[in-house]
Parts: sequence; C-alpha cells; structure tokens
Amino acid sequence: MAASEEIARTLGLDREREQAAGRMPLWVGIVFVAVVALAGAITWWTRETPIAYETAPVERGPLVAEVTATGSLEPVTLVEIGAEISGRIAAVHVDYNDAVEKGAVLAELDTEQLDARVVQARANLAVARALVQEAVATLREARNRNERVSELAREQTFSQQELEVAQAGLARAEAGLASAHAQRTLMQAALEADLVTLEKAAIRAPIGGIVISRSVEPGQTLASSFQTPVLFTIAEDLAEMRLHVDVDEADVGHVASGQAASFQVDAYPRRRFEARVLTVRNAAREVQGVVTYEALLAVENREMLLRPGMTATARIVTSELDDAVLVPNGALRFAPPDASGAAASPAAAAPGSRVYVLRDGEPVAIPVGVGLSDGRRSELVEGDLAVGTALIVDVQRDEAERGARR
Repeated sequence: MAASEEIARTLGLDREREQAAGRMPLWVGIVFVAVVALAGAITWWTRETPIAYETAPVERGPLVAEVTATGSLEPVTLVEIGAEISGRIAAVHVDYNDAVEKGAVLAELDTEQLDARVVQARANLAVARALVQEAVATLREARNRNERVSELAREQTFSQQELEVAQAGLARAEAGLASAHAQRTLMQAALEADLVTLEKAAIRAPIGGIVISRSVEPGQTLASSFQTPVLFTIAEDLAEMRLHVDVDEADVGHVASGQAASFQVDAYPRRRFEARVLTVRNAAREVQGVVTYEALLAVENREMLLRPGMTATARIVTSELDDAVLVPNGALRFAPPDASGAAASPAAAAPGSRVYVLRDGEPVAIPVGVGLSDGRRSELVEGDLAVGTALIVDVQRDEAERGARR
C-alpha cells in the first residue's frame, strides 16, 4: 500500500514538471515580443528627422534704401498769444478755426481803471506844463532884476550884497525852469506808458493765420504778474507744415537735407503724402536709453487734409539703385543647424558674410559682400552668384514630426 502511494506521488510530480515545461516557451515569447517592440520604439524615437530647406532666388532689379521714423505734424509758425497786463476779459472776438489777419483784435480787457489812469496822467502833464510856464516867467523876472541891479551897482547905487542876491535869484530861476522841464518830460513819459498799457488791453494777433486753440472766456480775470497766461494759439499757414520725426542714432548718418520722403497718418491709412528733408538737428534726445535725433521735413498741405499734432510714420529715401543684383536678407542671416539639430550661434555664423546653397542635399557656404539694403533684400557687391541661384533662407520640419520629437 505504501509502495503504491509513493509511485503515485512520483507520477504526479512528473506530470507537474511536464506541464511546467510545456508552459515555458509561452513566457519566453511574450518577453521576446516586448523587447523587440521596445527596441523599435526607441529606434523610431531617436531617428534623425529629415531636414527640408526653404530657399529664395537671387534677383536683379531696383533697390531703394529707406530709413523709417515716427513723429508729429506741426505748423511752420505757431505763436502762443497771451496778455501782458492783468484785468478782466470784457469780450472775446474769435473762436477755434477762425481765420484772422495780422493786428486783428482777438479779445479785450476791461479798461475802466486804465482810462482813469490815462486821465490822471494827462492832468499831471498839464500841471507840469503850467509849471514850465511859471518857471519861464520867474526866470524872465530874475534876469531883468539882475540886469538892473548890475547896472546900478556899476554906478554904485546898489551895494555888492544886493548884486549877489540878484545873481542868486537868477540862478535859482534857471534851475527852476530846468526842473519844470524835467517834470514835464516825466509826466509825458507816464502818460505814454499809460496809453501803451491801455492799448495792450486790446489783445491783437501778431501774425495772420488760423486760431488753433482758445483758452479764455468773457468775464475771466487774468493775473499777469509772474507769468503771461496763454490765451490763444495761432498757426500762420496750414498749407505749409513741418513733420518733426525722431531718427534713430543708427540711421542718422544716412539722413541728409534734400532727401525725398513720404509718410502716412492714421486718418488716411491708404494714402501716402510726400515730404522733403529740411535739416537734421544735432541735439540728441534720450528716452529710456534710446538716443534719437530730430529731423524736420517740409510738407505741402494744399488740400488741408493734415492737421497739427497728427502722428505720422515717415520713410526717408537715403539711397536708390536702378539695377542691382539682390540677395534676400534671410539668406544672409541663415546658419545651418549642427549635428544635434540646433542652429549655429550668431558669432559662429558671422551673418552677412556668407550665404548657403544646396549641393547634393547639403548646405554649402559661399562668401559674399553686400552693400545697400531695404530691410528685405541687399545689394550684392562681392560673391560669385548668378541671378536665379536658390539661396537657403530657413529650415523647415514637418509639424507632426516636430511635435513627436517634442
């Protein structure tokens, strides 16, 4: 009995071993498939993505080099008019956009006190003139007395003392007349000053033009003791204007008087207006570390479309070529990627000194020299490039592949 049970246990173990031996190839197959799949995924993930290059041809044609600058429009002559005296505004005769002639009365101040001062000054002058007449009569009397006393003194009828008194009286009379003349002159000057002040109560236009601004109303009181208040602003002639633009310090060396220019304003975005460079001022302006120089451009405004203060973007033509070999600036900036796919550094690429063409699917550098540029294309002055040669300007990759790589 025991022997039979031992034989049965041995046979059971042998069956389990056989079953285990039959299952082993299945596990090995699963592991093998997993390893192969992982290796394939790694190979696909790390594979080199093919590079596609974007190209642009070498062209021949005209080239216009321009400098772009922004600024604002202003009248040729803009005059701010104020009041030289204090007082209450009695009347205002002009308004915005009114055309005025030189000398026209723009506003008037109340003149009650000024009129009274003029009356007083006239009275003082009349008194001074009367004093002159009185001094003349006194001098005549003193001169006659001096003559009589002198004659009688020679005949020894009058004493020497009486002669000296007569001479002193004559001298005082002469001095009195001089003082009266001086007083009359002083009163005359005071009257003229009051008349000038009265004249200034009428605020007049110093030039003919158009009223740009008005900042005064009837009844307003002006105090001109320390600073003259600005009441009106007049532009002499809006048919001729000036465009003040700020030119970057990197471009100012290319801008000169007489150059042609054009500009646009937001009010007329589809229209370009012509201009001409008058001068470039030497005074530098620095705003947030940016240095600019102001250039003045002459603008004709015969249609009266342009208004003072409009913001304008100007393009100043600095150089022109009628026929030149042109290379795209993108080709001058291009640098082929390194083995890792990263673009070359600007220092290593030396932009502007070479361009790249495709030969056997690989970029090949060609040394070049360039001249004028309009921002998109540059004049080729050195380099063996024929018109129509395709130059590499950029690297392109399939969006899906670039997304997968990321």
